[in-house]
Amino acid sequence: MKNIVEQYCELPKSVRKPLWSFWHKLILKLDKEQKTVFLNYGYASPNGEFKDLVISPEEEADRYSIQLYHRVTKNHDFANTHVLEVGSGRGGGASFLTRTFKPASYTAIDLAQKTIDFCNEHHKVPNLKFLKGDAENLTFENEKFDAVVNVESARCYPNIDVFFKEVMRVLKPGGKFLYADMIKKEELPKIEGLLAKTGFKTIDKTDIRENVVLALKKDSEARKKDIDGRVPKLIRTSFYEFAGVEGSDRYKSFESSEMQYWSFTLQK
Repeated sequence: MKNIVEQYCELPKSVRKPLWSFWHKLILKLDKEQKTVFLNYGYASPNGEFKDLVISPEEEADRYSIQLYHRVTKNHDFANTHVLEVGSGRGGGASFLTRTFKPASYTAIDLAQKTIDFCNEHHKVPNLKFLKGDAENLTFENEKFDAVVNVESARCYPNIDVFFKEVMRVLKPGGKFLYADMIKKEELPKIEGLLAKTGFKTIDKTDIRENVVLALKKDSEARKKDIDGRVPKLIRTSFYEFAGVEGSDRYKSFESSEMQYWSFTLQK
């Protein structure tokens, strides 16, 4: 299973969505205390970039994951805007952004229905709703949203070009696409080419790999302890890989620069 987790994006397109739903069902089964609300790799800075970010004591365990959402969306003013998040996972990012920046509405979609059910039950925040949805077939009218958020999700979509076109379609003129993901160095020109072909204007692009590595290094002990406490030994290495703990193949790929991590602010 470890190899499947590591090579998920290289698997045949037809099996990716069913495997994603299976993996999220497994997380739900193992997360008996329902405390896992973030699945991203996180963001840390050696210069105190987020020293003034005030979060609750209950959120401190997720600080690096919260900081990643903060970093990726920093170029959007949420006030009075309608926001869509595609690939919202366990909903922690959607909850944080909605509670902190008070958009007019925040709609978060994910492929797994059981995960959506968990989010709607766990994150009760005004103006925030979670819906089951497919990134390649967004069920929203044209030009509905002021911003679309996509964090650490798009790389493994079967047809990422279709997703980019759907984002362009549902964004209002001048709307922002706030997009961040791990990208292999040799894949970056293709991704940038697809974004440009779709019609996006690049406002900002930054390789935040070093910040992701620092976050993983700082958080690895806590992540490993959490996995050891809830995951059967037989499949722990798969979860170490998924979580990017220090020593995993995913962590090594970031550390060696084989895998980069880019944050984009794009505009329609």
